Amino acid sequence: MMEFIHVAVTVLSLLPLGRSAPVTSCENLIQPREIPGNQLLGKWILLAERTSIPGSKMLVQMLMENTWVNITAASEADTFNNLQIQKKMGKCFTLKTNMTLVNNTLTILHTYRLSGVLLNTGCPDCLVIYSNNTIGRIAVKALQLLSRRVKVSAAELEEFTKQAECLNLQPPAIMDSEKGLCPDPTLAPETKTTDVTADSISSDELSLLEKLLSSESGVKTLLDMIQRSMASFKQD
Repeated sequence: MMEFIHVAVTVLSLLPLGRSAPVTSCENLIQPREIPGNQLLGKWILLAERTSIPGSKMLVQMLMENTWVNITAASEADTFNNLQIQKKMGKCFTLKTNMTLVNNTLTILHTYRLSGVLLNTGCPDCLVIYSNNTIGRIAVKALQLLSRRVKVSAAELEEFTKQAECLNLQPPAIMDSEKGLCPDPTLAPETKTTDVTADSISSDELSLLEKLLSSESGVKTLLDMIQRSMASFKQD
């Protein structure tokens, strides 16, 4: 059950410069932009996320305190290593994935498939990623705001909110990045961290996840399941 819970929360929190001209209209706000591979490298902090899943804001904000990712170049061309560090319910978790960059599209294959593009932004050190995720037979659209900073300005956050509205996505989940990120486990090995990279779910569990994510009432049911499991996990 805990593997199912970790996968369920992770698919709702995943994830992926320079200054652009200010963008205000929907036509400009949802315009894909070129992805400079070398500028993807380094540490990025997830500050806000919107998805097409009903009720996802409630689920993510209650369980996911914050997330950051470190992107490094892999040995293969146009391939990157992603180390994602998540703080959930006061505990630290890591997720390792590989990402490719082909024809200005970022693709990650894990328990789910994610394909994303960068959108225009006036934020000088931000990535705005619009992605299509496949969870079993469910297609989920997501918009994520990542920055080198732990907090962006009100105007930058407002621009992101407008982008999500232009894409008809759900209200945003705002991460509490100022509260304290989990440390890099390679630099702070003494920190207790759980690696969820190998976590997987069965076909029956995937079918259940599809059903739960298809409605707001289903997401509320999933939230109840996660709360019970995490409460048990905290006691262990």
